[in-house]
Amino acid sequence: MNLRNSACLAALLVSCSHSKAAPAPIPSSWIERSNENAQLLLDVGAKFRPEGAARNGMTGVDDHISDFTPGHRERFRAATRTAMTELQGRAPRERDPLVAQDLAILVRAAQEEIEGSELTEKYEVQYQQPARFIFGSIHSLLDPQVAKDRWPAALARLQKYVGSPSLVELADGETREGLLNPQLAPPSKLDVENELKTWKVTEQGIDKLFADYKLDATEPLAKLHQQLVERERFLREEVLPKARTDFRLPPAVYAFQLKRVGVDIAPAQLTAMAHQAFVEIQGEMQGVAAQVAKARGLASADYHDVIRELKKEVIPDDQILAHYQSRLKDLEQIIREHHLVTLPQRPARIRLGTPAENAQQPAPHMVPPRLIGNTGEQGEFVLPLSVPGAPDAKYDDFTFAAASWTLTAHEARPGHELQFATMLERGVSIARAQFAFNSVNAEGWGLYSEAISLPYMPAEGQLISLQLRLQRAARAFVDPELQQGKWSYESARQFLMKEVGLSPAFATSEVDRYTFRSPAQATAYFYGYTRLIELRADAEKKLGASFDAQKFHDLILAQGLLPPDLLRKAVLNAL
Repeated sequence: MNLRNSACLAALLVSCSHSKAAPAPIPSSWIERSNENAQLLLDVGAKFRPEGAARNGMTGVDDHISDFTPGHRERFRAATRTAMTELQGRAPRERDPLVAQDLAILVRAAQEEIEGSELTEKYEVQYQQPARFIFGSIHSLLDPQVAKDRWPAALARLQKYVGSPSLVELADGETREGLLNPQLAPPSKLDVENELKTWKVTEQGIDKLFADYKLDATEPLAKLHQQLVERERFLREEVLPKARTDFRLPPAVYAFQLKRVGVDIAPAQLTAMAHQAFVEIQGEMQGVAAQVAKARGLASADYHDVIRELKKEVIPDDQILAHYQSRLKDLEQIIREHHLVTLPQRPARIRLGTPAENAQQPAPHMVPPRLIGNTGEQGEFVLPLSVPGAPDAKYDDFTFAAASWTLTAHEARPGHELQFATMLERGVSIARAQFAFNSVNAEGWGLYSEAISLPYMPAEGQLISLQLRLQRAARAFVDPELQQGKWSYESARQFLMKEVGLSPAFATSEVDRYTFRSPAQATAYFYGYTRLIELRADAEKKLGASFDAQKFHDLILAQGLLPPDLLRKAVLNAL
């Protein structure tokens, strides 16, 4: 799962079908009180970022759109500071330790929102992609799991986006103004070129959504098309010539991004740990590859060659979805038989990504359910089969049987989907479900889920699971080392293809992720997994023979999305 930068929770798109599911639990009194505190920040979000607020479950804002008029960032920070001051004033009077901890979470979330906004405005030209933003906004309403009476709000939003001044005009104006300031870093050339390659696919995705949901948006869509054509001219003539060829972020911004995703150690320490783990995982892979090669009578036992052989067993595109759905059932049976974790009552969902979705998120990912006021909506594991706009667009990394074991374990069960479904069914405060969000927790659990499932996979599945663990270790040193100038875009891409065994399409999407889509976020997988392994070792040491893996895992999930320091404290105190 990849949730981008400061928009972490705003990217929790609602994906929905009102299938039967366990009703949301009645919140305990402390959760109710905590949620009253969280409402202060929710109200700020509803005013300035209503699309994200609606995705997360707030009512009454479906037809509202974000404020992009001049000065909107200052207004957002001022409102956030006001809410933060009120939260800080409540803290000394709070006697319940759980509510007090949530107050600290809310204050920290507000501080990071302000810090992130100030840093980007201080160092970077403001640049956003209107087509991508509008598609995400419209898709969050036009979806099978969203109640039908909410669909017309998508048309209302579109009409506001293309009104005067339009979102495109406001975004272009903000970028144009920033480009006049030589002290600000212009957008990365990689980012601008990617928008130029993908905006038409995204626009077609918007058109298709309105057609599929039978909403007549002919006039506003025609306006949007004209505006996006002008946007293309603006990008080619005004932005691209000034775009920076160096994709690296200002150091202060990258350091903040690491902190924001939950990495609380220095980059040098992180990269040293990851380099060591990379070599160790390669050794494990060689041992498993030798088993697979012997069983299959392969000429080479080198893991690179064995993976290439496994990739030849391609599942046809029209059978991919059924295959992954079947693999999910296999994993659920493993979870039950080996008591890995308590399964939610809600079913898990898997689907293929649309071209427009793949343009926005060209990697397998989890779309969490709405976390506020959930009425049965479920998360979805979305699987892309190609990368729009890429020269080598077709993946071969997920279309063979051995790969489906670890990918389903990560994105569905016992990974991301189970994590979010468990929060909904057992009940967790808004502070812990939304404002505590950090990628180290979410992605660490996803990678840890692969690891606890690995012993019960066939040897071929174990090899690919280790390959993807190798990929996550590579992320934790390639991402920060790209920022340090130790890699070029192409050398990083070639390394991932040669040493990790990724397809050209997957290697491209990976380096795009490190350089402009979401710098720093990819480091969270390895670091989060490492912290969970450490926490488990300490729990086993504390409990000895009475350690119960299922109870331990259930306890972790019961804490919501706490950052690593708070999660460790909460779990060890509860044992």
